[in-house]
Amino acid sequence: MISFASDYIAGAHPQVLKRLVETNLEPLPGYGEDPWCASAKEKIRAACGCPQAQVELLTGGTQTNQIVISTLLREHEGAVAAKTGHISSHEAGAIEYTGHKVLELPQQDGKLEAEEVERYIRSFYADENREHMVFPGMVYISHPTEYGTLYSKRELAALSQVCRTHKIPLYLDGARLGYGLMSRAADVALEDIAALCDVFYIGGTKVGALCGEAVVFPRGGRPAHFTNAMKKRGALLAKGRLLGVQFDALFTDGLYFELSRHAIEMAEGLKAVLHEKGVEFYLESPTNQQFVILDDRKAEALKSQVAFSFWEKYGPDRTVVRFCTSWSTTADDLEFLRSVL
Repeated sequence: MISFASDYIAGAHPQVLKRLVETNLEPLPGYGEDPWCASAKEKIRAACGCPQAQVELLTGGTQTNQIVISTLLREHEGAVAAKTGHISSHEAGAIEYTGHKVLELPQQDGKLEAEEVERYIRSFYADENREHMVFPGMVYISHPTEYGTLYSKRELAALSQVCRTHKIPLYLDGARLGYGLMSRAADVALEDIAALCDVFYIGGTKVGALCGEAVVFPRGGRPAHFTNAMKKRGALLAKGRLLGVQFDALFTDGLYFELSRHAIEMAEGLKAVLHEKGVEFYLESPTNQQFVILDDRKAEALKSQVAFSFWEKYGPDRTVVRFCTSWSTTADDLEFLRSVL
């Protein structure tokens, strides 16, 4: 049995585990005040080209989105997002749970278009009843998107300009950021994201860490009393070292980017196998998630040997499923898939 079910099926990269073991008995301060957290944050600032950036370490993606969004928004504001965005569909209403609405807009291959956002905001402020409505207080995007697609630098710059015109922050969910940066189709570098976004996070959970997401405020602007907000929401680890040690390892000698590049190479191999076997693509992405259409009987038979993810029904007898590579995918996994398809 092999798994292409997600990009967090494995624990942590051996280098990360090695560093955790090596530092295990060091007596360190709590709550992220240790030297490993400080070192990790400094390495992240260097990678982003933002020596002035404020960096915070959190545990998981939904937690990170909830804390960042709820601390950036005022009580009358909501977050503009694609209808397929993670906060719109796969976070159990975590944003709404904080009292803020997700303001869903149409998407194109998982992406928000700057023109659509501009029209929405202009229409909102032209409405004389707007005081009875939820104000657009920020724009949320994912890169890569939930469909594995990428924003081009031009698209990201256009969204950034809309947000700056209307004086609202642009927040980029980078749960799979490494895989987006290392894609052969990418024209957006980490430095570009830092220049064009007001806040973003670098995902560790899906890229070699046991857990962990690094939130970056590239030009400062971190909400006041952010640590207090983390504590109040149950997100402040007493043993903050757990996150610092992992991110320090990931951002030493380019490991984060090396692991991400490997996943993309495996995704290219995965696409080759799927094409070779005549599998119909629903969406062929440039990153590590591939969406294909399987006959329900074929999918049921394949489940006994290969794990993959349900995405959505495609008519009465067929289903869209997702195959996902990661830093831990091997060439042997691809060969096994070739043998059973």
